[in-house]
Amino acid sequence: MMLYKTYQSYCHRLQHDMYFLTSNSRLNEQVVDKIILQLNRVYPQILTNAEAEKFRNPKASLHTRLSDLIKHLQKKGDRHCQEFYRALQINAEQLYNDLPSRKILSPVFFLACFSVAAGFALFWYCCNSDTKVIGRARRILGFSPIIIGRHIRNICMLYLEDVSRN
Repeated sequence: MMLYKTYQSYCHRLQHDMYFLTSNSRLNEQVVDKIILQLNRVYPQILTNAEAEKFRNPKASLHTRLSDLIKHLQKKGDRHCQEFYRALQINAEQLYNDLPSRKILSPVFFLACFSVAAGFALFWYCCNSDTKVIGRARRILGFSPIIIGRHIRNICMLYLEDVSRN
């Protein structure tokens, strides 16, 4: 299950990642050239031969060429940006994994964390020696097959029966 932010267009992701990619020389000359060549050779062609030569021009700084390439791909559309990410993943996997757009967690992750915390709170509440609390907890767990899985509910019920016998 992916815990990353729900769908964003690749163009929007690339806009978000642009500063990260162009700052602090994260990409070296060879990796940028490999990415450009891959975009030039993939079918259907993302970059024409003339565009590839323009972005591989050693007279321009690497930062300028990379910024121009990213802007060019954003103008071309989502598929072109997607191919850039694919080329980046192939040629610089660690950098690809460190992209800011891949680090954002979705609300599903926070809901899962909250559910675990609520489960622990319920068990802590049930460990109270008051028998009325255990009886109420057993009723709540008995009517919650939708909230928690059947196997987990059965384990919880067995635990509560053992606690109430002692």
